[in-house]
Amino acid sequence: MKQTAYPPVSELPGKRHAEVVQEIFDTVPEAYDLLNRVLSLRRDVAWRRFAVERMRFFQTRRLLDLATGTADLALAALRRHGDIEVVGLDFARQMLMRGLEKTRRAVRKRRWGGLRESGPGAGRGGEGGCLAERDRPGRPGPDMMAVGEETSLGRIRGPGRIDLVQGDVRELPFRGADFDVAAIAFGIRNVPVADRQGVLKEMIRCVVPGGQVMILEMHLPESPYMGPLYRLYLNRLLPRIAGLFSANPAAYRYLVDSISNFPGPAAFGSLMAAAGLRDIVQYPLTLGATYLHVGNRPESSGSGL
Repeated sequence: MKQTAYPPVSELPGKRHAEVVQEIFDTVPEAYDLLNRVLSLRRDVAWRRFAVERMRFFQTRRLLDLATGTADLALAALRRHGDIEVVGLDFARQMLMRGLEKTRRAVRKRRWGGLRESGPGAGRGGEGGCLAERDRPGRPGPDMMAVGEETSLGRIRGPGRIDLVQGDVRELPFRGADFDVAAIAFGIRNVPVADRQGVLKEMIRCVVPGGQVMILEMHLPESPYMGPLYRLYLNRLLPRIAGLFSANPAAYRYLVDSISNFPGPAAFGSLMAAAGLRDIVQYPLTLGATYLHVGNRPESSGSGL
């Protein structure tokens, strides 16, 4: 059992912060989904559903899902908007492999009518996926490592499609204006502080004018009643529960620390505005334990993005 103690988030320099996050998420994929459900009392499912119900696909009908992890948001979006195409990107390979398994299970269970797996890896075990269509907008370039083989993606084809790609949210390998929506769920707080505005700008670059940038993230509730109770849960109960299931309990102590050090909704909204987003709306969920932040890329081509 891995017992690594990670340094406090506030003391991690940017490069080391990124290394710690990658190490953490490469050690927790086996129990990740189960713990998300247990620790949030399944509210994480409702939070993602709330987000995807507010997505607007009006031009490219494509979603960019950053820090996709095990593809929960990508799959939720396909359940709601069956004819879209999704590109999920994450730098933790083991999480992406778990996401590939989940998409294959969804095919076998026929979660969406007519959905089928295609490509060289279809219908077999192992890590094979289908080859990336690099002549299409938004496809990862040859320098990207894709899930499965180095030049292949795990891809699900049907009414909607999913590509899973290993990469860094700070340097997105996509041409501009390729997506109607760019979203990141529970991932922006794992980005080093100095890089967060840059990630938001990258998300803006990747969506069409008028497209949405959506951030689903946990915050410390600001209520004088809910706040202390939530801190008690985070600091006392959550680590103990995580220790029963996870091979790396220290990862969940990092989780608590990262939530505690993440800026409040008002400060994060200001960061979104500074990055260039307009018409920002913030939805508090579960008494403010989580927020959905939504902003639009300006319609004007003179935005400088």
